[in-house]
Amino acid sequence: MDEPVDDRAGPDPLTGSVPRRRATAVALARAAGVTTGLFAAYYLLPLDERPTAATWAAFVCGLVAVVLVFLWEIRAILRSPHPRLRAAEALAATAVLFLVLFAAFYYLLERASPGTFSEALTKTDSLYFTLATFATVGYGDIVAQSQTGRLVVMIQMGGGLLLVGVAARVLVGAVQTGLRRQGRQPPPD
Repeated sequence: MDEPVDDRAGPDPLTGSVPRRRATAVALARAAGVTTGLFAAYYLLPLDERPTAATWAAFVCGLVAVVLVFLWEIRAILRSPHPRLRAAEALAATAVLFLVLFAAFYYLLERASPGTFSEALTKTDSLYFTLATFATVGYGDIVAQSQTGRLVVMIQMGGGLLLVGVAARVLVGAVQTGLRRQGRQPPPD
């Protein structure tokens, strides 16, 4: 358990760490900023072109970027004076990047091949479909109808399960390692 800290004080002169409340506020602000930035980019980027082989390559590169961001976040957790906060921030950034990537691709896929989904998708519809798939709540209103659409949805489902299951476990392990490096033991399971 973390020791109580006087949040009115500045950074600890020995460790350079900031008080917990301030660190929490910074982590929340960063997570909100990343989330806002990614959603703003999604809505503001001109995704009006028809997908080509380059679009598919960009999608694959985007998936690789999600993995690289996740690995970078693990490194940041291990070095953070507040690994639990950093892990929550990392999960938010990685999940939002993952979701925005798929929403953009679904939007482009429907534009390239109308009828891929049961209805034409706007950017908001694409995001809705992505979140419904990620949350595994089912649809009813929008479904993938083409083989390509279903393939991409299956990739998202598998990736979502990995993100929730494997990534969460990796983040917990990184938090525990970060706490041990600081001489603080994580609470028992």
